[in-house]
Amino acid sequence: MRNSSPLLRSGLTVAAAALPLALAAPTAAAQSGISVSTSGSTVSVVTTACSQTSSNGSWGTASLLTSSQTNFSQGRQVALSGTTSQQSAAWTGVSPGTYTVIVQCAFNNQTAGTQAVVVSAPATPSISATASPSRGVMGGLGGAAKDYGTVTLVGGGALVLAGAGATVWFLRRRSKPYRL
Repeated sequence: MRNSSPLLRSGLTVAAAALPLALAAPTAAAQSGISVSTSGSTVSVVTTACSQTSSNGSWGTASLLTSSQTNFSQGRQVALSGTTSQQSAAWTGVSPGTYTVIVQCAFNNQTAGTQAVVVSAPATPSISATASPSRGVMGGLGGAAKDYGTVTLVGGGALVLAGAGATVWFLRRRSKPYRL
């Protein structure tokens, strides 16, 4: 008969039930209420937190702060645009550095979220000059890459004819040994 501790079994059951809940919990970035991304020198922010407009029809404002700026109104401000399900804003021509993005909803003046973003310097393409072949790629068998003169070609043709003649003579002599 097996004797297992009921306390141990119940502890494992609780741990097994809590694991899916812990894995399904949102991450810290998702709890901020905004999603920030960069593409070259463009920074964009997306949020779903500002679902109602103010009396003037505005969704809210997004602000891009440098490391030396601490107040929402000090940064580059852009009005949010979008629908009741999603709002967004973007800044173009942002120089490389570390920035903080803050989104403030217009309806209730609440901060939807704050997130840091790093804009990296774009890669500069380099151009290098290399010499190209004057006559292109010279493909072929063996000596095809060299330009031979007329004398060499006539001499090679004579050797091919001499070899063909010798082959015919040898095969004829072999089939009829009494003939020269």
